[in-house]
Amino acid sequence: MVWKKSPILSQDIRRLHEQYGLDVISSSILARRGLTGREQIKFYLESELSYLHNPFLFDDMEEVVDRINEAVTEGEKVCVFGDRDVDGITSTALLVQELRALSLDVSYKLPDGDEPYGLTMEGVDLVSQQNVTLIITVDCGISNFDEIAYAHSLGIDTIVLDHHISGERLPPALAIIDPKVPGSEYPFEHLAGCGVVAKVIWALRFSKTDFYREECILLHAQPGHDTVIIQAVRIENLLVVDRVIEEINPGLIDVSKSKALAFLSSALPIMVLDAAAELAQLRLAFGKKIDIHLVDMRSEMEAVLPVVKGKGLFALSNISRAVRYSPHGKDELQVLYTLFIAYCMKRYPSLDAEYESVLDLVAIGTVADLMPMENENRILVKRGLKVLAQGRRKNLLPLFSMQNLMGKQLSTSDISWQISPVINASGRMGKPTVALEMLLAEDLYEAESLAGELIKLNKERQKLGEDAWERMKSSAQESFEASGSKLVMVEDSTLSRGITGLMASRLLRQYNAPAIVLATVDETRVSASMRSPDHFDAREFLSRFSDLFQDFGGHTCAGGFSMDVKHLVEFKKRVADEIDTMDCMIDETEDELVIDVTLPDIYMTPNIIKVVEFFEPYGEKNPPLVLMMEGAQIEDIQFMNNKGGSVQHVKLTLAFGQYKWPALFWRAGDRVGSDFDKGDRVNVAFRLGRNYFRNQESLQLTILDLKRTE
Repeated sequence: MVWKKSPILSQDIRRLHEQYGLDVISSSILARRGLTGREQIKFYLESELSYLHNPFLFDDMEEVVDRINEAVTEGEKVCVFGDRDVDGITSTALLVQELRALSLDVSYKLPDGDEPYGLTMEGVDLVSQQNVTLIITVDCGISNFDEIAYAHSLGIDTIVLDHHISGERLPPALAIIDPKVPGSEYPFEHLAGCGVVAKVIWALRFSKTDFYREECILLHAQPGHDTVIIQAVRIENLLVVDRVIEEINPGLIDVSKSKALAFLSSALPIMVLDAAAELAQLRLAFGKKIDIHLVDMRSEMEAVLPVVKGKGLFALSNISRAVRYSPHGKDELQVLYTLFIAYCMKRYPSLDAEYESVLDLVAIGTVADLMPMENENRILVKRGLKVLAQGRRKNLLPLFSMQNLMGKQLSTSDISWQISPVINASGRMGKPTVALEMLLAEDLYEAESLAGELIKLNKERQKLGEDAWERMKSSAQESFEASGSKLVMVEDSTLSRGITGLMASRLLRQYNAPAIVLATVDETRVSASMRSPDHFDAREFLSRFSDLFQDFGGHTCAGGFSMDVKHLVEFKKRVADEIDTMDCMIDETEDELVIDVTLPDIYMTPNIIKVVEFFEPYGEKNPPLVLMMEGAQIEDIQFMNNKGGSVQHVKLTLAFGQYKWPALFWRAGDRVGSDFDKGDRVNVAFRLGRNYFRNQESLQLTILDLKRTE
């Protein structure tokens, strides 16, 4: 295994340390990972919900909010259509829960059994018979052009809340909220479906405040060099929609030509922190006869933001965390703007403290759907993990108890290994409503019963997966070789439609090549999943056969489709023709281990866990830290019990600096005595985490590789 550690510039480390107050180790790791920009650093340092992007940056958000509020007013029936995976189930649960809180008559529909993904004609007919007048799709819908057009013909409006890549044409929905839609001005495209729903929930709650669709101006005037600098922004839904800045020489300006004065003469309320001080500057600039009414916000702000008490904007700019990420430095108007956002959110707990309670399911869905752990996903997941650990959603407690998660400091690994597979199993086994009903259960006994059913479904799914793997191993190898090691495609007529994605993922791991798994449903329809490495665009590849599909969709590295079984032979032939002319492979190189930082012995103390946890939550685009010690001594080696009879795992005791560290080294038993032995001094690449064995918490190293020192 090749160890790689990228070079970094000392000035980057120094700047991160000085500008953001970061310790040297954290600064080094950020620099080595290329995370040196203001926006990047912000989402590592901050967890306040005010740093999330404003939902009204989505073009259609007002239409969504107004249509749902209209449905509430008119007492309409609404149906939420979701997907069968974890993201789809959590998205559906979140929206149904929120709409019910608004007293709406809400039903839901997930694809049961072998039903296809997304909105279907049959589903539209069903809700039409139930007098539903508004359909909302979550984690699906962006590809359902015909179905949404059909719903419209029946007098049913459709709102699409999705995060998948759209096709060449967008569906004729009333409104679409999807960060991947071409031309979207939303600044982050990698929200999960549940993240998109969370944005709609916040916007709905904001629509109940005094600030929804109400425009106002934020103003700050300050002295310059014998001048007055006037800055103002016009905001709507907490978004800046216009701004002005003007430096005025008192007595030397024709007031009628002032851009700032024209901006302030729009009959909108003008909000300031200190009216008397601001008015004095305006009169200095424009003359004492100037008549501008200012709304002083100090008393209201101080009531909900104690930090404001007794401080002016200049003093606040010196302690504001937000200005650290502003390209304009200590911009006092920017401070006022961020204070105004914080004030609005604290004034309405539904936007802040109470809103946090929905983020537990957002964390589960985001991690399960392998969304990049960057930008605002970091705040959504970090705060969601906190809610999960606090056990606020009582109907999750039975499942957590069954999975031995009670009392733990939860991480994204716990979601990936203990929570999402169990929820996912219900969808894979054709019963996604079991998981959904558990998340919506109001009775703890019902939640416990449904959690037990999920555990049982997961065991059945595991058995089906193992049986399917044994059946397909030989045909997968034949397919891989026949394609010239470019792609593996397996067809299994007995395969459960719900585990095609699972099998495709396993084939991808086995062959490191694009993998397609085909299952036959009802002898008339083929349902399939595709998974691919990062360098291969699965959705683009599938689009080449869209004329054969009934529907298809997905992300860059994952896709799915269904088609009439009569097209199967043609599909396989065209896939073979495509890969003949394609280079799907990456260069085969020795495994590479990327080191984040080498730790001097004075830093290798129990406090180093604080650095590890600073970089959480881990996930896509933010892998767990790989740390390195140079010259650690192996003081003890123990072979661990292994009932399977395969290569044994070992437990080492490593001495480094002032501490001795317990370390696990998986599947390394056959390396003892050859690559390393007791008493050796070694360089160790490892991950550090918390171990909760027998309810006792301790720090533990997981060794990724080690080498004898030269």
